[in-house]
Amino acid sequence: MLEDAKKKIEDKFIETEVAKIKDGDLDLVMKNKEAIDKKIQGGGLKKYSELGKIMFGMLKDYRKGIYHNVPWFTVAAIVFALLYVFNPLDMVPDFIPGVGYVDDFALLTVMLRFLQTDLHSYLDWKLDQVKG
Repeated sequence: MLEDAKKKIEDKFIETEVAKIKDGDLDLVMKNKEAIDKKIQGGGLKKYSELGKIMFGMLKDYRKGIYHNVPWFTVAAIVFALLYVFNPLDMVPDFIPGVGYVDDFALLTVMLRFLQTDLHSYLDWKLDQVKG
């Protein structure tokens, strides 16, 4: 019961925050790709290194107009997650030793629940492009 309530709160938070994402935020994420990659690699987020590459690949292909099979919510959710990771002064500032990346890790973990199916579809599409 408590887990269901927690999930509902997380879902509402994500939906509310993702709704605030605009097209310009996508450009901001793409301009700061190297810094975001570096933060994921250097922080406590190495587990998400490959996921970050996939998310950036999807955004890049979406932005180029070659990958269309993705709802705007997914694009906005990825942008939101990467902007959150990029921001050093989020809920728990990253400069706090030992716990600075806990909120980034938690957000990426929750976001996976929303993005998993679309990321798998993107990877399937990418494989078809290599084969074809």
